[in-house]
Amino acid sequence: MESMFAQRHISRRHLLQLAGTAAAMPALPLITVRPAQATPAMLASAIRNLVGEAKVNVGKIQLDIPPLVENGNTVPMTVSVDHPMTPEAHVKSIHVFNEKNPQPNVANFHLTPSAGRAQVTTRIRLADTQKVVAIARLSDGTFWSASVDVIVTLAACTEEMP
Repeated sequence: MESMFAQRHISRRHLLQLAGTAAAMPALPLITVRPAQATPAMLASAIRNLVGEAKVNVGKIQLDIPPLVENGNTVPMTVSVDHPMTPEAHVKSIHVFNEKNPQPNVANFHLTPSAGRAQVTTRIRLADTQKVVAIARLSDGTFWSASVDVIVTLAACTEEMP
């Protein structure tokens, strides 16, 4: 009578199939769906990390982003600053933040007077309906901002990157 723990013989073909499956496992994408973790408090903290104790003024900057988007995976955005781009007075950087994506800092653009114009255009992902904030740092040390509330009908940023 054979024991229920009797040794099983594995054919060479079966062993190669198992080895091939095991080798392919790391290539399979691991996707974990999780809710966006950023909050309005995280947005405020990220902005404070950029500006320190400096006052953030409203104006000089225009944030062109659709107020209603069907798909949050690819949202067109243009940020422009009404300021000269001379060596004496220019826009040093433009920063874009959001309220509800997993990370509050969306993009950072560093400019020099040779850029000729303080304008950047890109596409961003938005996890949900939220506020998007753009802040420009000028060469005189001042900060200027603009914000837009964007309604997103199909959310993005729900997949965790491996």
